Amino acid sequence: MIKSLRGMNDILNDEEYKRYTYFIQTATKVAKNYGFHFIETPILEETALFKRSVGESSDIVGKEMYQFTDKGGNDVCMRPEGTAGVVRAFIQNKLDRAGGVHRYFYHGAMFRYERPQKGRLRQFHQFGCESFGVASVYEDANMIMMVSDILKELGIGYRLQLNSLGDQNCMPQYRDALVSFIESVESEICEDCKRRKTTNPIRVLDCKNEQCQSLYANAPKLIDSLCEGCQSDFDTLKQILDDNEIAYETDTNLVRGLDYYSKTAFEFVSDNIGSQSAIAGGGRYDRLVEFLDGRATPAVGFAMGIERLLELIVMPQEKRSGYYLGAMDDAAVNFILKLAHQKRQTKKVTCEYKPKNLKNHLKGADKVHARFCCVIGSNELENNTIWIKDLEMKTEQTINIKDF
Repeated sequence: MIKSLRGMNDILNDEEYKRYTYFIQTATKVAKNYGFHFIETPILEETALFKRSVGESSDIVGKEMYQFTDKGGNDVCMRPEGTAGVVRAFIQNKLDRAGGVHRYFYHGAMFRYERPQKGRLRQFHQFGCESFGVASVYEDANMIMMVSDILKELGIGYRLQLNSLGDQNCMPQYRDALVSFIESVESEICEDCKRRKTTNPIRVLDCKNEQCQSLYANAPKLIDSLCEGCQSDFDTLKQILDDNEIAYETDTNLVRGLDYYSKTAFEFVSDNIGSQSAIAGGGRYDRLVEFLDGRATPAVGFAMGIERLLELIVMPQEKRSGYYLGAMDDAAVNFILKLAHQKRQTKKVTCEYKPKNLKNHLKGADKVHARFCCVIGSNELENNTIWIKDLEMKTEQTINIKDF
């Protein structure tokens, strides 16, 4: 028997589908309320896009990409994250040269070859938002408030962690100080951190190795080396969150897992999904458009892992909706099917093709959560009527087919 690939699951049962659909509908509604528009980018992209954006020092590029050569000899990969593709589309469509503000949201499948675990699959789904053309820290706050609103609508509790990664004015001196510290403990850190020391030193702070984390507790803090502009932006961001009653904590080791971030970095975490507690994260990436050969454009965004959130969603109580049509005997089956086809032009209709007694039709209507159970038997056929029970109001009546 052929089975699905490890870490690539089906969305099969009705409850999981309802949760997934409810998440997309809720997040989409909030994003549109904030003035964002939908964008769809291809699942398959050139590998170079992610090497240049995510960074060759990242685990995604170094270990996790589904990368191959296609029949045309092109080096391609399945997208491991959403931001790079949106930036590529932004540049390719010359929006970087058009000026103005451009805000997009997306959702879809991403692919990373990593060890599957609860809420972390090899094919997984993300919802994300990207904003181009606004340099103000108010747009960073806008993004954070949007994530907060989505999680609140879904009934998901969270803790918000903040940090500032500085910019090209304050990062170089911090990088030098961090490298000096890493060298002082190099004999005690993992091989990945030794490699990162020369490729992207700040990413050692994101290491999940407990031994490394205990050592980095004494590392110099980037937040202590911020230039005046970055410090002012970070203070303003915290004030905006205070004004809007969004609680947060400063995490000086929060660096995000991708190489393209600068200034604001944020992460929403949950205490209900185990050790891998991040459920959403993002930040500012003012230089990424330029890195990918576009015109320098300020940008900020976030992404949410959908599978990680599904079990945490508080679903609203489902209301009965639509019609259930059933026949009491064989003579009424064709009439019921024709009637269902007509009714489906404006309403949701479930049609039962097998003749059943009234008790079983009521059970069927209840099973599909229909609002109305509508049944036709020989008497109804003869009189051109239909029997209807409102399963919510607990009332019943027999009416003319034309009125139905």
